[in-house]
Amino acid sequence: MRLRSIMLLTAAGFTANALWRRTRGARLTPLRPDGDPASGGQAASDGGPDPEDGGEHRFVTAAGVRLDPATRRAAVAHARRRGLRVLDLVPSGLDSLRALELLRRVDPATYRWSRLAVGGGGGHAVLVDADVARRAGISRFDGLSPAEMDRLIARLKCYAPTATDLCVAPGIAPVGCPPADRRRILRRRWPSDLPVYLAGNILGLGALGAALLCCLTGRGGGTRRGDAAAALAVLAAACAQPYLATAGTPLRPHDRRRFALSRPVAAPYRWLRVAAQREEPDPRLPALREEYAAALAQGVDRFFEERRTDCPWCGGTELRRLLAGGDRQHHRPGRFVLERCASCGHVFQNPRLNAAGLDFYYRDFYDGLGGPEVERGFRLAGPHYRDRAKMLRGHAEPKAWLDVGAGHGHFCNAARDIWPSTRFDGLDMGVSIQEAERRGWVDRAYQGLFPDLADKLAGEYDVVSMHHYLEHTVDPRAELDAAARVLRPGGHLLIEVPDPEWPMGRLARSWWHAWFQPQHLHFVTVGNLVAALRERGFRPVAVERGPAHQPVELLMIVMLLAHRLVPDPDKPWRGPRARRLRIAARTAVYLAAGPLMFAAAMTDQLLLPVIRRCGRSNAYRVLARRVGDDAGAPAAETAASSAAPTRE
Repeated sequence: MRLRSIMLLTAAGFTANALWRRTRGARLTPLRPDGDPASGGQAASDGGPDPEDGGEHRFVTAAGVRLDPATRRAAVAHARRRGLRVLDLVPSGLDSLRALELLRRVDPATYRWSRLAVGGGGGHAVLVDADVARRAGISRFDGLSPAEMDRLIARLKCYAPTATDLCVAPGIAPVGCPPADRRRILRRRWPSDLPVYLAGNILGLGALGAALLCCLTGRGGGTRRGDAAAALAVLAAACAQPYLATAGTPLRPHDRRRFALSRPVAAPYRWLRVAAQREEPDPRLPALREEYAAALAQGVDRFFEERRTDCPWCGGTELRRLLAGGDRQHHRPGRFVLERCASCGHVFQNPRLNAAGLDFYYRDFYDGLGGPEVERGFRLAGPHYRDRAKMLRGHAEPKAWLDVGAGHGHFCNAARDIWPSTRFDGLDMGVSIQEAERRGWVDRAYQGLFPDLADKLAGEYDVVSMHHYLEHTVDPRAELDAAARVLRPGGHLLIEVPDPEWPMGRLARSWWHAWFQPQHLHFVTVGNLVAALRERGFRPVAVERGPAHQPVELLMIVMLLAHRLVPDPDKPWRGPRARRLRIAARTAVYLAAGPLMFAAAMTDQLLLPVIRRCGRSNAYRVLARRVGDDAGAPAAETAASSAAPTRE
């Protein structure tokens, strides 16, 4: 009886999921024929500029795809009518697997205007504005593989975040996606967890198949007829899903009947074929492994300064060890100690990383090999970014905003939804800030140390923001001095940092995600920060604690513990020995921990309303106004008191 109930719920789930996808599919726009040659012209060949269009648009096509002149004209006319710079052309006969996935990943109602949405499309043809193509570095315009097309639309969405859309083009004949390309696509979407993703799908299908077999053979714990009916309901719902999801939409998958009838058998086979594809290691790994091995052969003690005996904030000498631990995120060698000043409550890393240590532990984290994984996490924080930007409402109408520690520019991009007329500039140490400028996520990029650049930028901004930046810096007070010089009188400084007074930091010890060793060097209490701002001519006008809470604490504890048992074997500071065995162990541990991760994530969300009302959280925000014409800060130290690269 219990198994029958599970089967009936599964059937209902398939049906509800199909109807949910159908609501998205119904919002897809079919490409309207356009008979005016002047609206798009006829390109001489695939990928070339349209002669009659003055080179304004270009088409990028997958191997085997041909665009007829009518489709080209209609696409250009559609893009012009809607003010689009990138338009993905989805074949109406797109195969069922990719059609269902497209409807899962993309909501046509919000896709264009969602600045941080991951680009998605049909993988066949893309119309792209010539300027966007140039800025995105597009050099090939035809003959791309499905995996290359998937990577292309994701990149183009970054370069035209509110001018990218998709439509259904009946005139395009669909081409297939081989299993090898399918694996490459999934590897891009799951940079470090692809084996877990594949194994989870295969095991889930296997468990469903076993349950169906039990029901059909009368071993489900109930009556044979009732169990068989429940099993047939699941099979019927699974087979009907492509029909239900595309009925009444512009999509008409060419293989819908074959896909539906063969799905119970073909679905596991498809996943197994993808899993069986030969893994293509990152070509950068061998050289990076040699470099990391050479660096680690000299030991990690050289990456630390001498332990200091006084507090860097107040000079107090009564220091107490708060905790000690390793790199919980990426498991690079080293042991890191946080100490707390008994006089002022300041928490800091002691001994602190030196310049060489910061370079070593930041390398391949936000940029390089670690860039895609970190950026995926940043994209999920769009609502949090907008909440930060909203804090200025009622206090200022910003015209020029400098985000310090801007990283890839995610905050600036999202904040434009709140302040569309504001100029957003970004400053960071990492090379990602240059990419942010190329994308248009920041209007101007500054790469370097904030205290070093402050004199050059003096008085240019009416808002400076530092979101989860000060904890990365070598001298937070020098950063505040720099902000005071850069701001105009009456300008506002917005700061968000982890709260070292949050009880979870003491309870979870080194497993609290916000301690984030070894990158977080300083943890400033809200009282200390407010006092330091007043000393520099600022008047705090708002402090937020509950609204700044990040609801990931319990989930991160479970994930860090699982990660501790089976670190990612593809990190370049880990040798390649027994790689396959370590991947298998990592997959098994993550699958076993999956239910616990889900429970932790749900608990985090359930606790969020309570935490926001209680007035305390794992982070806090301070908005302060610079007052007086002579409110400049004391002279800041230069390179010695600079910041390490920081992020949103």
